[in-house]
Amino acid sequence: MSAAPPLEYDAIVLGAGAAGLFCGARMGQAGQRVVVLDHAAKPAEKVRISGGGRCNFTNLETAANRFISQNPHFAKSALARYTPWDFTSLMAAHGLTWHEKTLGQLFCDQKSGAIIQMLLDELEKGQGELRLETKIEAVTHAAGRFRVETSGATFSTPKLVVATGGLSIPKMGATGLAYDIARQFGHDIVPTRAALVPFVFTGADHEDFASISGVACDVRAAAGGAAFEEAMLFTHRGLSGPAILQVSSYWQPGEAVALTLLPDTDIAGQLKETKQDRPMQTLATALEGLFAKRLAELILRREGLAPAARLADLSHATLEGLAAALTSWQVRPAGTEGYRTAEVTAGGVDTAGLSSRTMESRHVPGLHFIGECVDVTGWLGGYNFQWAWASAAAAAERVS
Repeated sequence: MSAAPPLEYDAIVLGAGAAGLFCGARMGQAGQRVVVLDHAAKPAEKVRISGGGRCNFTNLETAANRFISQNPHFAKSALARYTPWDFTSLMAAHGLTWHEKTLGQLFCDQKSGAIIQMLLDELEKGQGELRLETKIEAVTHAAGRFRVETSGATFSTPKLVVATGGLSIPKMGATGLAYDIARQFGHDIVPTRAALVPFVFTGADHEDFASISGVACDVRAAAGGAAFEEAMLFTHRGLSGPAILQVSSYWQPGEAVALTLLPDTDIAGQLKETKQDRPMQTLATALEGLFAKRLAELILRREGLAPAARLADLSHATLEGLAAALTSWQVRPAGTEGYRTAEVTAGGVDTAGLSSRTMESRHVPGLHFIGECVDVTGWLGGYNFQWAWASAAAAAERVS
């Protein structure tokens, strides 16, 4: 008995995440017969967990300089042609609302499930098909068509869009499939690494940070030429929180991270003012006016200062020295928590092999790479979703 002939489509999208579903929807609505394939049991799981389920779906401050890539200009074209306002207009058409939290971050009032349903409704509107629990087993190309062999059937198309994401959060099914396909068709891969990820420590730093796990503090964190002012969270393994996740994308192994605690506060000035107003107050009590009690205790222990010392008995030089230590605190992570908890994968398909306007391969016509698998990595705060929407729209525009 001969094998069944392949199912033919105008376009096939590999990956039913944010970028894949959005691209499939736009291609379908442009009149293409499209199918979206994914090995997962449910679509868009990273959308579901984003923002703690509230879905930080874009950022109003989107610009190419908020993204990391070997080619910092690559993202400009797609981002300019599909903006945060384009996506909010789509949401409004579906009756969804949003609010701005901080730093331009937009969150969906109806939570992440509503965004996923919107993407599925858009795909259905374009008569696009979605096939889940379909493992991609092989991709080949001959005579201008791609042949995709899966656990369920074999498919054929002149246009193939790879949107299978990166390596972050493997428990949700993340794989390196996009990189394997890219290499197969002659693309280079910029070395990948976990990004937007907590730091882990060993030795005394690990013990100190674990002892105050759950305590947060505003900081300025700097590494790799970048700096971010947001909250930092002490954890049982090291450091996390927005400022740390941001700077982790720029950090290189072995490098120190410079921390400025309470960057908008004149710590020395406040301590000296407290000394003048309440000279009999203890140093521990004075610090607790600035920091959480457990963090204040840790600071004094690390700096070798007596908590019970009266401010009246401490020189201005001592207070200034303490403040200086807190504004130039150097810590050296042992590493990161890796892909297990990373929000995104940095590196990926080298943009030198792609068209910045269409996301199409410069090596194989009809082959496109979009979303996280491309060497374009956004800051924390909705930027990576905006790249998913924008790169998907760019590929769909070309495919249609």
